[in-house]
Amino acid sequence: MNFAYPGLLVLLVLLPVLGVAAVVKARSSQSPWNAFAAPRLRAALIKRSSSLPRWLALLFLIMACGLMIFALARPRIDAGIMTEKTLGRNVLVALDISKSMRVADVRPDRLTQAKVVIYELLEAMPNERFGFIGFAGDAHTYAPLTVDHSAVRETVEQIDESWAPLGGSDLAAAIHLATETLKKTGQKNNALVILSDGEKHSGDLESMIAEAEQAGVYIIAIGLGTENGGSVPNPNAPNGQMLDRAGQVVISRLQGEVMRELAEKTKGRYAVAGSGLDITELVKSVVKDLDAFQMDARERSIFVEYYQWLVLPSIVLLILSILAGTRWKGIRLWGVIAAGFLTLDDAKAGGTSEAKSALLSKDSEKARDLYHQLAGDTRSSERQARYRLGEATAAYRAEDFLAARTAFTQSLASEDSQVLASGHLGMANTLFQLGWKGLSGEAYPAPPAVIPDLNRFDTIAKEAMAKLRASDVLDEGDSAGYSKIESLIRNWADAVRHYDSVLKLAPADPAAAGNRQLALKYLRRLEELLKEEKEEAEQAMPQPQPGKGQPQEGEGDPKEGEGAGKDDKGDKGGENGEDPKNNGKRKDKDKDKDQNKDKGDGDPNESPEQRARRILKENSDLEKGPISPGQREFKDPEKDW
Repeated sequence: MNFAYPGLLVLLVLLPVLGVAAVVKARSSQSPWNAFAAPRLRAALIKRSSSLPRWLALLFLIMACGLMIFALARPRIDAGIMTEKTLGRNVLVALDISKSMRVADVRPDRLTQAKVVIYELLEAMPNERFGFIGFAGDAHTYAPLTVDHSAVRETVEQIDESWAPLGGSDLAAAIHLATETLKKTGQKNNALVILSDGEKHSGDLESMIAEAEQAGVYIIAIGLGTENGGSVPNPNAPNGQMLDRAGQVVISRLQGEVMRELAEKTKGRYAVAGSGLDITELVKSVVKDLDAFQMDARERSIFVEYYQWLVLPSIVLLILSILAGTRWKGIRLWGVIAAGFLTLDDAKAGGTSEAKSALLSKDSEKARDLYHQLAGDTRSSERQARYRLGEATAAYRAEDFLAARTAFTQSLASEDSQVLASGHLGMANTLFQLGWKGLSGEAYPAPPAVIPDLNRFDTIAKEAMAKLRASDVLDEGDSAGYSKIESLIRNWADAVRHYDSVLKLAPADPAAAGNRQLALKYLRRLEELLKEEKEEAEQAMPQPQPGKGQPQEGEGDPKEGEGAGKDDKGDKGGENGEDPKNNGKRKDKDKDKDQNKDKGDGDPNESPEQRARRILKENSDLEKGPISPGQREFKDPEKDW
């Protein structure tokens, strides 16, 4: 047997001191009475009570204190070492450690910001198995997949650009190494988090993407830096900045095209760090849908504790000490004990039952507020998830779908399969309602008699797309309607994924199966309508009529055939002075038209979703920014930034 806190046993020295002090105090208290009366009159004048109860009270107190000290020291027996089992997933982090990661266009620099993101991921997902890869001109594994997050954190804290043996940014090598590492785990799907500035890369990236997709690797790409960028530092240069071969300062900018392509082709997500998006929640939402597996976690020593066998006797002795040292004249003991029991208060009385009663009585707003308050007051994560499920159900019934989506998301933190199934089903229904409301302006009807069929759905969708065409005529830059359709598609696609999660947990759930088929039917029909609209737009597009001397588009453009005589080879022209090599000029004019399209002119060949993406990209604050004067992008592939 040993003690967890043996230093507390020093307090036992105070117990004899307490006994001696009590004896000295008892003797000193008799001297005033001895001086007050003569010895022969003391028996008549002073009525003394028995001192036995007081000495018993002192003895009980000392024994109670001794047992309490031993309990605080926690006596225990070593029962061996146990390896903990936990459910988790594989998350591999690949960090770009090239020299461009030291650019200070974000504070303090890109590499430090990436490390902060990794620290937050390690803290937010304690049950996942993490690994760490650093890459520049090539890739190396610096921390294998492990549940020891402290070891991964120490490696991330120490790494910098000096760890890279070769310069450059070989994303393909990092993806290949990560894919091979995750294949060895034997799991069907895993997550790869890439943090990079997206600078020019080397390697066969397309084949690596195909390999990762085939191996079930979901890539979450996190971009670091800004569109304006900044100069690449070089401590060895006189001005502290890296120069190219022409002597110009090298500027590194965030290039998110490659990162976005990685995420989209592997069914992952892309985001820019520092853009206001919660990166941790984004990664958790992707990892949450992966298959969890049982794995060995930390090893810990097992002890059999005995302190509880000492606490109860010490409490009993303390009560006996109080009872023995109290003078009970005029006090009814059993009345005091009964009054103590009557004052007990049940802290949880009425809380949960009131919320449940409000939900059953269809007072949805009150039930939502009560469940929200209960979830905020409890410290148990499982109980909090159940309260969030009640809050989400009440918010859904009140048609507050945004609040319902947030609460259903928080309810998915439960470990109970029934709560998880209810949470996924509620989340799927909420996402479907958000998509339908964005299309029609109202919630999906509940009574079966008024459920819209495909003809009614066609009418609603065509009216929405007609409003889009009307808004295009009024304002070429207005992409709100297209954003609504894109958001609708995304919500319904996510709803199908949540229905699939319900069917994994409860395969016989009829509501999940039926609602999934309904969502897929509407999604396919919407895709057909968008395709029909695109074909109608292509047919309505005016076709150029062939003819000689027809004026070209654009103000100030010369007509066909003009300028042939000014060319030193104009004597080889055809009829009316037309140049048979005039294709180059036509290409220049086509290029001007494409530039005009990029400035906001509509393209009738675009689908609504494509046009919405283009307009969002043109007007996004994260994608655009003033070009700093004097900055130039260095494109020499032989350098390592």
